[in-house]
Amino acid sequence: MNKTYRILVINPGSTSTKIAVYDNEKPVFTEVIRHPAEKVAEFETIYDQRHFRKELVLKALQDNGIMPDSLDAVVGRGGNMKPVEGGTYRVNESMLEHLKIGVMGQHASNLGGIVASSIAQPLGLPAFVVDPVIVDELDDLARISGIPEINRKAKDHPLNQKAVARRAAAELGGEYQDYNFLVAHMGGGISVGVHRKGRIVDVNNCLDGDGPFSPERAGGLPVGSLIDLCFSGDYTKEQIRKKIVGGGGLVAYLGTNDGREIARRIQDGDQYARLIYEAMAYQVAKEIGAGATVLKGDVDAIVLTGGLVYDKLLVGWIKDRVGFISKVLEYPGEFEMMALAEGVLRVLSGKEQAKEYLG
Repeated sequence: MNKTYRILVINPGSTSTKIAVYDNEKPVFTEVIRHPAEKVAEFETIYDQRHFRKELVLKALQDNGIMPDSLDAVVGRGGNMKPVEGGTYRVNESMLEHLKIGVMGQHASNLGGIVASSIAQPLGLPAFVVDPVIVDELDDLARISGIPEINRKAKDHPLNQKAVARRAAAELGGEYQDYNFLVAHMGGGISVGVHRKGRIVDVNNCLDGDGPFSPERAGGLPVGSLIDLCFSGDYTKEQIRKKIVGGGGLVAYLGTNDGREIARRIQDGDQYARLIYEAMAYQVAKEIGAGATVLKGDVDAIVLTGGLVYDKLLVGWIKDRVGFISKVLEYPGEFEMMALAEGVLRVLSGKEQAKEYLG
């Protein structure tokens, strides 16, 4: 690629805004802007934070000698608009409205496209989002739950899953669309996606209680026992939800979501910690095995990513159970910032067409 494109990347979280500037794939500058909880609490809605966050981003650019007129594009993390297939989308008025009202829920990621657009528009630059959190490419078969009133939904980690799948494809000598992958993202939540020729055709809903338990989430539960718990009178609806998301998994069993702390306990001989930690690996392996059936065994590679992949003990347990299916590739950590920049770069360089959000 002869031309160098400078891309500003904005990734809002609940109490932070990650920003970076890339010259093509090369990071020029990165920063995590922290927001005190009491400051965030001053705003009535997430949307009300948009000017506050924008000014902090612009100040960080100025402090680091990055001139706004040196940029070629701005990209934000995609939030809770209506479900779309994966890809790089131009921010348009329909998207901005849907992010404002949070048609699929309110989350700090909704500010990604909004802040990106507010910076890009006065400069006459394009603004984008890439593989937003609501990517939904499920096969029709994967949507059926067993109860007509309930459809299975895609709530997972599409940005990082697709980013590492592209890296795996490059490692194998081809393009993402050429391969079938099983991708397990293992962080606070754990999602296992079935990637068939560039689409996530099945994945567990790792937010609302499906698939393996994780450091903070309960995963799929025995439904009858869950019903009994819900109607026991001992818990409110909010308390039950907290048990499933935020207070489930490793936190519930071991009082911590830190895999490093649990690994230390195991090293010190804590057999209960070993049992629970290995049970999580066991459930991840089961989910990967189930995904292999979706692909009818035609699996080019199993890809492991997320912060937990730094833990060789945990990864070893998983590989021991799934290694017979296919080769296992490891990409520890997450690649969201680079993935956002790369999604825009594919468009600016003419490798892909930007998609239009229709809402």
